[in-house]
Amino acid sequence: MYLEDIQLNSQVLLEDIVIRKDEMIDFARRYDPIKLHTDEEYAKKTRFGDIIAAGMMSYLAVWAQYVNVDFAGEDIVAGKSTLVEWMKPVFAGDVLHGTATVTDLSVRNDYNGLMTVVIDVFNQNNEKVLTGTVESVVKRRPGTADG
Repeated sequence: MYLEDIQLNSQVLLEDIVIRKDEMIDFARRYDPIKLHTDEEYAKKTRFGDIIAAGMMSYLAVWAQYVNVDFAGEDIVAGKSTLVEWMKPVFAGDVLHGTATVTDLSVRNDYNGLMTVVIDVFNQNNEKVLTGTVESVVKRRPGTADG
């Protein structure tokens, strides 16, 4: 969908995703190998009381759901930036769901613009666990260039 076709404040619900312990540990061993994510005995002694998912794993699990409903579809050119803020830990067995909302649209040049999407992620208790803000470069509709 071209930049001009995307509606500001459009929102989609993202499907539930269950965080599995084996996937948490595998991800952490590869990409964030700290004991809090990989060592259950160590984690029991922390303020969390158990291992927690690596923050990026929590985000990427929901990101995979967003990609299936991306507002721009095939007219996305590339990602520009991502900012993730974590509020609460994610544990094995948690069920994450979220919303993706278009919060800004802007023209960059005759060929493309920027779409900003905020992804809010909640656990099964409806506690917000993270927010991701993503800027993507999106094609403009041919012939709609300014001036």
